[in-house]
Amino acid sequence: MLKNYETVFIATPVLSETQMKETAAKYISLIKENGGTVVNEEDWGLKKLAYPIQKKTSGFYHLVEFQAEPSFIDKLETQYRRDERIIRFLTFAMDKDAVAYAEKRRANREAKNSASAEKKENNE
Repeated sequence: MLKNYETVFIATPVLSETQMKETAAKYISLIKENGGTVVNEEDWGLKKLAYPIQKKTSGFYHLVEFQAEPSFIDKLETQYRRDERIIRFLTFAMDKDAVAYAEKRRANREAKNSASAEKKENNE
């Protein structure tokens, strides 16, 4: 039975934009290869950390919402631990309220993006 999960990982800030995209693609393909379905993916970009991790004060944040078998989570987290590019990660199972909230948040962001795109078109 597939469950809904959300995972956020922080990659080391010394990566280039291309390396960060490759890192994210690696974990998305890992999810898909193990029978999971990616629902949403967000690149939050380079952000300042609340406290230093491995003597680094910033990191690239990336969020992935997906559906997968519960047994897959151990495999995913083992890959995070082995990858020297990942400095922190958090994966949690989403209940029905969290899934509804995530859908609402995505819809609001899409509406906001389409409104700003319309505004740009009207200004040109």
